[in-house]
Amino acid sequence: MAKWIEVCSIDDLQPDSGVCALLDGEQVAIFYLPEAERIYAVGNYDPFGKANVLSRGLIGDINGQPVVASPLYKQHFNLQTGVCLEDETVQIPVYPIRIENGSVKVNLSLLQHGGAAL
Repeated sequence: MAKWIEVCSIDDLQPDSGVCALLDGEQVAIFYLPEAERIYAVGNYDPFGKANVLSRGLIGDINGQPVVASPLYKQHFNLQTGVCLEDETVQIPVYPIRIENGSVKVNLSLLQHGGAAL
């Protein structure tokens, strides 16, 4: 059975920016893009910089793909798939995320490849 963890209120998120949440011992980076009506949850660990920093990365769009650029070495990770654009053999976790009655919820038990919600 899916275990959805309540993280915060949608009002607690900064538009067009990331925040980090510690959920069951996992650092999860959450990105809120209100204009695109999307919210994403990925692992906060940067496999190149070997640090939990992705929530502080810059978000944007490369060829129609929503991405976060690591604040350390600037690799871009697709927020929908977790795949690194510079090295497709490297991938970060992507978690299901949803907003339910104004509350942001993440499911760590259903690691996925692709998807976003609002």
